[in-house]
Amino acid sequence: MPSALVVGYDPQAIPGIDGAALRASLDAELARFAEHGIDAAMTLVVLDGSAEATLVAALTRQPWDVVVVGGGIRKTEQLLPLFEQIVNLIHRHAPEAAVAFNTGGGDSVEAARRRL
Repeated sequence: MPSALVVGYDPQAIPGIDGAALRASLDAELARFAEHGIDAAMTLVVLDGSAEATLVAALTRQPWDVVVVGGGIRKTEQLLPLFEQIVNLIHRHAPEAAVAFNTGGGDSVEAARRRL
């Protein structure tokens, strides 16, 4: 069974949004992977110095076939340093994994399937 790791920004750390509702939609998207025969996990990061350790732990937990980087990280200008860090950590700690990008929390499965 192919495997996918989804990396996203922790919705609880985004001011002014309903973090619980966004997390519920991310969890629903994660559940959709099983419907497509993909073993998936999600790791959520924040811009507070803990991102590297969190990502390295997730990236080295198992060999991943694809790592999907969320649009919330990629599209937010203030998170550009975090996005660069994520790409470099994927390159270093999961070099065999393909890298995919979603446009938002609702198309991570499609992003992963493009690279599997």
